[in-house]
Amino acid sequence: MKFSVSIILTIVASFAAGFYLPWWSIALVAFGVAVMMDLKPVMAWLAGFVSILLLWGLLIWWIDAQNDSILSARMATLFPLGGSSALLILIAALVGAIIGGLAALSGSFLRRYLNERKYRSEY
Repeated sequence: MKFSVSIILTIVASFAAGFYLPWWSIALVAFGVAVMMDLKPVMAWLAGFVSILLLWGLLIWWIDAQNDSILSARMATLFPLGGSSALLILIAALVGAIIGGLAALSGSFLRRYLNERKYRSEY
């Protein structure tokens, strides 16, 4: 349950932050959600990875569909992708997903560190 809530919260907050903040705000959002939600580090990484992969993949695909893949086809010819705009979309979404996953993993580690430190001070 916490896993799916974490994914939905990361998607919604990253989408909203994208209107006002730079592209790297997805890392701040994924970090913050992972600190708030008490997930194991692997699950936090997976939640951050999946949520940003879905968000960026769908956003890039939506923007690409609006202009009939003109820009992505030209960009794909600049890179060694054989002119495949779908592969360009996948690579861009994977880059964002890795950033989101690592930020969520860092947030999970911070939460564990703070909880561990809190329990040590009680004894």
